[in-house]
Amino acid sequence: MVSLLIKNGRVVTADSDSVCDILVDGETIAAIGKNLPMPAGAELIDATGKIIVPGGIDPHVHLDMPFMGTFSSDTHETGTRAALHGGTTTVIDFVLQKQGHSLREALTEWQGRATGTAVGDYSFHMAVTDFNPSTKEEIKDMVAEGITSFKTFMAYKGALMIDDAQMVGLMQEVRKHGGLVTAHATNGDMIDTLIAQHRAAGKRTPRYHYLSQPEVTEAEASGRFTDIANYTGVNAYIVHLTCEGALNQVRRATERNQRVFVETCIQYLLLDASLYGDDFEGAKWVMSPPLREKKDQQTLWAGINQGLVQVVGTDHCPFMWEQKQMGADDFSKIPNGHPAIEHRMELLFSEGVNKGRISLQKFVEVTSTNAAKIFGMFPRKGTISIGADADLVLIDPEKKHRISAETHHMNVDYSGYEGWELTGKIETVLLRGQVAVDAGETKVGRGYGQFIRRGPTIY
Repeated sequence: MVSLLIKNGRVVTADSDSVCDILVDGETIAAIGKNLPMPAGAELIDATGKIIVPGGIDPHVHLDMPFMGTFSSDTHETGTRAALHGGTTTVIDFVLQKQGHSLREALTEWQGRATGTAVGDYSFHMAVTDFNPSTKEEIKDMVAEGITSFKTFMAYKGALMIDDAQMVGLMQEVRKHGGLVTAHATNGDMIDTLIAQHRAAGKRTPRYHYLSQPEVTEAEASGRFTDIANYTGVNAYIVHLTCEGALNQVRRATERNQRVFVETCIQYLLLDASLYGDDFEGAKWVMSPPLREKKDQQTLWAGINQGLVQVVGTDHCPFMWEQKQMGADDFSKIPNGHPAIEHRMELLFSEGVNKGRISLQKFVEVTSTNAAKIFGMFPRKGTISIGADADLVLIDPEKKHRISAETHHMNVDYSGYEGWELTGKIETVLLRGQVAVDAGETKVGRGYGQFIRRGPTIY
């Protein structure tokens, strides 16, 4: 096993901040301290002036996902490689059960895409779209496989959505086995009605995607989800929460001493609905839920600092511009999704830490540690400690750079952040002790990524 000594970096975790050295032995961290001796034969990285944080965990990505008659354009290979370039060493992808089919069939399909191809580490959530007696029996099997989180959709009727009766049954079964239930919390029936009304009136530009999903659709569903979770007693997590109304439902839940985990995404912190115009350019930001208003950004930043929002993910689900053109004449046919897996950490560092919106330790919490704890990977992942995987990210906090589709590694031909100037560049990334990215070059290959079996929530 190769040893690696990283010297003189500012090592930041969720609960510590000091200048010290890190000794890596094989895949794990062997020692942390000041003036560590150089082992014979070890490699040296001088991290003077650099910030070292745990490898990022993005718990919300959709790689090679079938959707609206096409597939998201990043595979497990290209997507995890791009993630590594952005400091994200582990992703959690969503396995989608097909209605009328088993969870096992879906898992086998996704394993066939990821096994031997992923460059970075990965795990799976199981999206349950057809909860029935057979599916119920499979929950314990999925937990035994290390898949301990189960996603529900409260929208996309006829494809992904389950009803409240199924939701209750799933939550009750998942609770028995110590798992977690997550929700895409928007009111699908109301959204479908508004979509039909806009289309009938000839209102078909991307702006009407946004207008078909007003804040109330998310607030109502978030409240309903938290209420059902409170009744069943299951660990509950709302994915990609975007707005003040939805977060207020979580605040309400805390008044009865309920714990609800909340994830927002980098785009909801930095982009807003002014990008939806009456030309087709707005299709770049057609995602569900849609971008919201400036006041919602303020709410989300505050929610992070208040501890109501624990995770910043991406909901990375990219489509080529040609794929987006499927909805050129009808917003409801635009594939929903946005590329962000590569830029989450640098955007949050530049716009969050450097602009004083969040602390550096809060940055570590919401990009890595909290997800590791909520999704059962801590302390193997999500921290810098002896025995943990040596997933380490070295950041040059002063280096300026520009985001562009010409230079990113995601398999998509546009960027939602084209031309953004950032301060703070990820220079070197280690994954399980190997230098995975250095100075913009990928150093590990297809298949280096491992499936991470997960345990219960320990947050």
